Amino acid sequence: MSDATPIPSATQPASAPDSEKLYDAIIIGAGFSGLSAAMQLARARKQICIIDAGLPRNRFAAASHGFFGLDGKSPDEISRLAMAQIRAYPTVSIVHGMAKAASRLESDAAGTGNEDNNRFKVSLDDGRRFQARRLILATGVVDTLPDIPGLMPRWGKTVLHCPYCHGYEVRDRALGVLATGPMSNHQAMMIPDWGPTTFFTQGKYEPEPEIRAQMDARGITIEQSPIVELIGAAPDLEAVKLADGRSTPIQALFAGPTVSMTNPLSEMLGCAFEEGLAGPFIKVDASQETSIPGVFAAGDAATARHNATLASAAGVLAGVGAHQSLIFS
Repeated sequence: MSDATPIPSATQPASAPDSEKLYDAIIIGAGFSGLSAAMQLARARKQICIIDAGLPRNRFAAASHGFFGLDGKSPDEISRLAMAQIRAYPTVSIVHGMAKAASRLESDAAGTGNEDNNRFKVSLDDGRRFQARRLILATGVVDTLPDIPGLMPRWGKTVLHCPYCHGYEVRDRALGVLATGPMSNHQAMMIPDWGPTTFFTQGKYEPEPEIRAQMDARGITIEQSPIVELIGAAPDLEAVKLADGRSTPIQALFAGPTVSMTNPLSEMLGCAFEEGLAGPFIKVDASQETSIPGVFAAGDAATARHNATLASAAGVLAGVGAHQSLIFS
């Protein structure tokens, strides 16, 4: 239609944050899931406040791969582009800071029992407070790796967690899989599609005879002596040193981290959790609503399967779910 309102210009500033305002929704976290949720609500012309501490999980990676249309772009570049687009909508406020507490406010309205009396308060570490009728937790997770010298300086570069995200970039090199849990057998079986693979059991996660036979068929070398150190000028990797004194040439090492929540907000609110193979995650329904009415969650904090595209899709569901709950609840 020729008289349709144009998409707002990215040069327009977002609204100034207002601690006295009751927002329709507060979104905590401005990663793939948080900004995807924000876009749905902004386009529904809802008053929203995005709170972000600037510490995304993917900040250790130089590039994001497998995300439709943005393959190979850095996480920072994707974030800056998405943030510029969301800033264009006049109902959006953006707050830079660390959310440290969240709670439901008791309604003081007499009511008839039919009103939506959900009210939530979010407090930041600098003392600022914001209120909204809905919360979306897009807070992500924190990765914890085994305490092996040299792992963390290479995290996201040559120590990797996801072959679909980073396997192509290390293809045909000498690859290793560091056993960190029962699912490491599964990961080790996959990695030969990207290059010659050694599975380091760390002396704790030995494959059963049937799995060992499958690994043999895939050409996987099984090493029982634990890795005690990574060798090379980080972030490059040349080899791994083993507990028995030997070293094995390895140029990229896949390791599944354990994960935990980045902050205690979901616990403070009373959200139910499910237990995943790598750690707990927030339980949500088909619309990404948690066990607490009015609180939604999306992204890595609310699933056992961590992937940028899945996080973005979950953010869309959370944004739509939050919007519709403002209408139909």
